[in-house]
Amino acid sequence: MSGWKPKRFWKSAQVVAEGDAFTVTLDGRPIRTPGKAPLLMPSRAMAVAVAAEWDDQGATVDPRTMPFTRSANSAIDKVAPRRAEVAELLAAYGDADLLCYRAPEPEALVARQAALWDPLLERAARELGAPLAPRTGVVHLPQAPEALAALSARVHAMDPFQLAGFHDLVSLSGSLVLGFAAALDWQDPDALWTLSRLDELWQEEHWGADDEAQAAAEVKRQAFLHAKRFFDAA
Repeated sequence: MSGWKPKRFWKSAQVVAEGDAFTVTLDGRPIRTPGKAPLLMPSRAMAVAVAAEWDDQGATVDPRTMPFTRSANSAIDKVAPRRAEVAELLAAYGDADLLCYRAPEPEALVARQAALWDPLLERAARELGAPLAPRTGVVHLPQAPEALAALSARVHAMDPFQLAGFHDLVSLSGSLVLGFAAALDWQDPDALWTLSRLDELWQEEHWGADDEAQAAAEVKRQAFLHAKRFFDAA
């Protein structure tokens, strides 16, 4: 039975308002999450995206082609019951942010990291009230408690749907600052994803690219871009 796939049983998906929220029905029957909760979403844009994914299914359902549905399910079933815990997990990235840990050499890589990452740290200090200091090497050195508290407060203010998208922006990039940069439209999300891979791209330039590594990176890039779209829809 490992090859079994659920078959399509509906003709069309419709967006339906439910008070201040929105849901999707399949031929009039409301969708529920895997945890059996009502699939109630905070915006019409998100519900429209979910409905489009269900309408686009063929004779069998392929969950891999339904990223908005998966993310909405996750927000309801996984994030909402553990909202504070998820927020704390993400806020902790600030104390070991990718952008703060710099290579000791070669000089050209050190210069590239400074040129591309420093402006984002400066903006985080200016706009988020969170000055984070760069370090050389990989040994952890704590950041200022005041900066971490400022970042944590912003993360904890997010609702479960925002946190679901923000979780992937941060975890995929390895950077709380890049997560905020994407969420707050500081730069194009594709450019921010490239910044998260600065070290890997440097290695590829000098030692060549590995096909499997590039394929895995592309999967993560697409997930990062989806997370931004989901965050915006939230």
